[in-house]
Amino acid sequence: MNSPTQPRQQEQTLIRALGRWDLTAIGINQVIGGAIFLMPSQVAAQIGAWSVPAFLLAGAASLLVALCFAEVGSRFEGTGGPYLFTRAAFGRFVGFEVGFMQWFTRVASHSSIVNGIALALGFYWPAASLGAGRATVIIGLTLFLTVVNVIGIRQSAWVVNILTIGKLVPLGIFILVGFFYAQSANMGSFGLITWEQGATAALLLIFVYGGYDVVPVPAGEASDPRRHIPFALIMTIATVTVVMTLTQWVAAGTLPNLAASRTPLADASFLFMGSAGALLIGVGSVISMTGNNAGQILTGSRMLFALAENRQLPVWFGRVHSRFRTPANAILFSSTVALVLALTGSFVKLAVVSAVARLVTYTGASASTLILRNPRFENAVKRPTFVIPFGPVVPVLAILVSIAILFGATREQILGGSLALAAGAALFSLNHWTRRV
Repeated sequence: MNSPTQPRQQEQTLIRALGRWDLTAIGINQVIGGAIFLMPSQVAAQIGAWSVPAFLLAGAASLLVALCFAEVGSRFEGTGGPYLFTRAAFGRFVGFEVGFMQWFTRVASHSSIVNGIALALGFYWPAASLGAGRATVIIGLTLFLTVVNVIGIRQSAWVVNILTIGKLVPLGIFILVGFFYAQSANMGSFGLITWEQGATAALLLIFVYGGYDVVPVPAGEASDPRRHIPFALIMTIATVTVVMTLTQWVAAGTLPNLAASRTPLADASFLFMGSAGALLIGVGSVISMTGNNAGQILTGSRMLFALAENRQLPVWFGRVHSRFRTPANAILFSSTVALVLALTGSFVKLAVVSAVARLVTYTGASASTLILRNPRFENAVKRPTFVIPFGPVVPVLAILVSIAILFGATREQILGGSLALAAGAALFSLNHWTRRV
């Protein structure tokens, strides 16, 4: 009989081909998506000049949660990440809910972002954002990324690595050139802000920094996951904190009235680099979103695979391709669902789920860090190769950071997330009942 943390054996197994920098690229790729190109103005609209230190503080808060993922992730070698953590600490039902919500948000995010790509391309090619042109972009891009994911984890990692570099280069140029043009006078004064403004900005920043939770998900395809996962998580947060804080500083220092801009980085680039700068940022945003989608398919499909591998979904989802050694069925299913949502526009209604999904995932992983330290689990899970200093302090703070999402979430987001959790509970019960009969 299998233990809660040990998946059953497959006739075909996944290939362990991911190194520490591959995992780091996956993390950076998932955090830096399309939001950084649009969010600077939205955060500035809430808290003005405080937006620059707020980006830095949000990175520090994210590091608290990421450290919990790093410690608990260093105990496991299989595919699933937070699903495995919470399953070991709290049982099959809680683990399933975390895994289901992670897959659900990956698919919904893919649908949303691929539509964003079509809109971005529509600025240069109007037909790309309408009718048949929009459908062609959405189908073509999803099909390409799906094929890459099916034919091999190594090929998927190459694409993610290239697109990660491709999104960092424009941001790097924006920061380096903008540094010489930024003026503190453009940033405004550090005035008083209300609790509501602070809470809204905090929720926006939590979403800007979201995505690093996927780093442990493909651990079953990492060459040394118990050592590489902690490294990748810490490097991810360190890198994105520096990049996004400096990006916000340049945007605030070069673009007067940043809060009023709908395309802040493109507008700022136009001021100090002209039309070539605006084009650079436009291309960078498309590359960034494309890379994010490549990662959504990679990590979302692995979550389905992990659920099936541990007998919480039909075995079909856990089958490994005999030639490519990838979870091909899970990849095809995830991409098909995302494609349907993207073409029908249903992703707009599903976007509200992400707040509760992050609350469940972050809180579950942080609490699992504390629970699995209990000596009664010493025979059920491996000893961590990375241990957070200061005892329970960091996990407790991480739990508080995670719960803070609730205070910034809207009623619609809480309701949508609750309905998604209810759907997950129904699916769990159905799977449990069908296995008994």
